[in-house]
Parts: sequence; C-alpha cells; structure tokens
Amino acid sequence: MNNDNQTYKVVDFGFQINSALPVTGYTETVTNAVCLSHSHPRAQLIYATSGVMNVVVDNQIWVVNPLQGLWIPGNTEHQVSFQKDVKLYSVFIDPAFTADLPTVSFSFDISVFLKQLLFKIISFESIDVITPSQKRIMDVFLDEMALIEPSATFLPTTNHLRLKNVVQLLLNDVASRYTIDYYAEISSMSSRTLSRLFIRELGMNFSDWRIRLKLLEAIKRLGEKQSVKEIAFDLGYETTSAFIFMFKKHLGKTPSTYILESNE
Repeated sequence: MNNDNQTYKVVDFGFQINSALPVTGYTETVTNAVCLSHSHPRAQLIYATSGVMNVVVDNQIWVVNPLQGLWIPGNTEHQVSFQKDVKLYSVFIDPAFTADLPTVSFSFDISVFLKQLLFKIISFESIDVITPSQKRIMDVFLDEMALIEPSATFLPTTNHLRLKNVVQLLLNDVASRYTIDYYAEISSMSSRTLSRLFIRELGMNFSDWRIRLKLLEAIKRLGEKQSVKEIAFDLGYETTSAFIFMFKKHLGKTPSTYILESNE
C-alpha cells in the first residue's frame, strides 16, 4: 500500500444489523486513500465505475475496476486501497439474507443487469423504511447475487519471509523476464527450494503465479481503458498476439471481447 495515501474511514453501513433493511448502499468518489484492515457483520459487494481498487483478503490480492465486482462475506477481514479517483459503489447485505450467498470472497465479471440493480438500490433516498417496490428490487438483487461465479483474477500472497521478498520483487516489476533461478540466487536459496515454497505457500508454481500477476495487471489496465498493444508491451510481451494468446488461454476470451462483454 502507498504510505502517502490518506486513511479512509470505515463507513457505518456494514455494521447495521436490521433485517427490515436487507440491503443498504452508498456511493462516493475516493482519491488516493487506504481503508485499513477491518470486518463487519454485513456482507459487501464492492464495485467502481471508474478508477481501480486493490483489496487484500486472507493473503490474496483482488483488483476491482469497472470490469469486475468483488464479493466479501460478512465478518471477513479486508483492506482496500483506492488508486487515483475511484467512483465507488458499495452495498451491504444483512446477515439474515446471506444464507444462499457465497461464503468466500472472490471477484467476478459483473453483468449490466446487476449493475443497474446496484445503482437503483443505492439511489433509494430513505434507508430507514423500505417500500414494497424497493423490497422487490432487493429480492431480485439477492437472487442475482446468488448466481455470481468467481473469475480467476486473484493473486495469492504470503507472510513467509523469504518468499515474501521474491513476491515483492515480482510485484514491483510485472514485466520481468527473469527465471526462477535468478530469484532463487538473489534470495540465497536453490531453485528447487523456491519452487517448493511457491507451491506450498501460494498453491501454484512460479510460472503460474507470474502469469496470474500479469492477468491481474492486464485486467486493471483494461479497466483504465489502456490499449491492448500498450498493455502487452508494458507486461513484457514481445508481440501483442503473444499477450492475446495468454489472456485467452487463461480467461477464455480475448482482451477486446472481455471489454465488450463487460459493457453489454
């Protein structure tokens, strides 16, 4: 996290236990801030129509941008950093209505329909008493939330001291082409030891973790409306086609298709 960022105050909505208000929400623009680690009884959906957020949950890094939403179950510790100007939309769901909703955090490709329901709920003027029509909209929203599925766009991290240093080097240089041998040598361990640490601590090998890092960075930049060509070269690919091949192999669609489907 950027130490120059201001501290963003945790809002009260997540702590309101009231089954008469199944879903509450708010929106605001947040600039260069960090919301320190916290949890609340209500589950939360985080979304941004502009800007990028990094969310850390259980040693995993999630990127939230205009292409995706992030689901956080109730009582889950998380920390959020806001990069530049983030137009934040967030809704909180009372524990009485989460039985059919996912029990783990994940990012997901957010549909236009779900976005509109999100915007509508946040637009409700009164948060004290809801009307029958407002309740019906909330019911549809909850039905849609029960259908969301995770995308492969999270990045596991670690508190293991020696591996943490390698992970930080990779995070600081996403375009790096150094092999695992290089990182093992500067970390004073064998390549075999480092390889085992990746699998044991991060649940994937060195190559797969680095590809996941590039995917996360690519999705972030796509959300910022950077061109595919620019992203490809910034991530260390010699050709745009090589980047597109990697993206499609792991996410099942090209970067251009990914953007189009997110805006439908």
